[in-house]
Amino acid sequence: MLPSEISKQIRLLEIRTNRMVDEITGGAYRSAFKGRGIEFEEVREYTVEDDVRDIDWNVSARMGAPYVKKYVEERELSVLLLVDVSASGVFGSAERNKRQTAAELAAILAFSAARNGDKVGLLMFSDRIELYVPPKSGRSHTLRLIREMLAFQPVSKGTNIDLALRESAQLLKKRSVVFLLSDLIDTQNFEMSLKILNRKHDVIVAGIVDPTEKRWPSLLPVVVEDAETGRQIRFGGGKRALKKLDEAFDAARRARREVCRRARVDLVEIGNNRDVLLPMVEFFSRRRRQAGRG
Repeated sequence: MLPSEISKQIRLLEIRTNRMVDEITGGAYRSAFKGRGIEFEEVREYTVEDDVRDIDWNVSARMGAPYVKKYVEERELSVLLLVDVSASGVFGSAERNKRQTAAELAAILAFSAARNGDKVGLLMFSDRIELYVPPKSGRSHTLRLIREMLAFQPVSKGTNIDLALRESAQLLKKRSVVFLLSDLIDTQNFEMSLKILNRKHDVIVAGIVDPTEKRWPSLLPVVVEDAETGRQIRFGGGKRALKKLDEAFDAARRARREVCRRARVDLVEIGNNRDVLLPMVEFFSRRRRQAGRG
């Protein structure tokens, strides 16, 4: 039996996200990934109605006449939610912490996938794989994923995004849409694994950002503790110290953006002091426009 508080959170989260899901699934979600999952159907002789770009020149050379390869779009997507549950996620200077923001965002994506009849799975990680639930469709399965995200207590505190990406590449046998939900705070380099996963799958990074990671709010001396290692660092007060801290935050943010850019992965920054809906609607709308131009 789930604790009554967790059950209440699940019900409230489902109610809260229903409106958001309606906005996202008004065409934006589905069209954002149109053509991402395709299956080979047949090779047949070219006709005037066919697009010349579909001609398979190798087959045509062998057959002595133009032939085209035809594909059909898969009606069902497979979506994997890759959720960071390391200890840095418990930090939050606003009404909620980063892990709560990630859970709400994951719920929106899971319900959106379910509304479209897609399969959705969950992989939660710290510096180890904490839990994996294979992609499956259906409302009861979706509610199970939400329950796991809200009630699960991770074993480890650290972060290993590289491990999670490599494990995902091993687990996913067919082309899928992968959402990485993380604050991307990791001392290990994960760029290569991100590139490799994105070659076969469609990877989107949702970077969870706290307001204090953009600008530290106080001029007073402060002691900061690393939630993952327990190490404490004292920052002196004053404008000079504040400027150095802000510069360090900015540098880390630019580095995260650069990693995603080089990996050719879309990055959506989600502030845990704001509604998570707007940046996701904007992202899906942008994807829809890009798909239309393609």
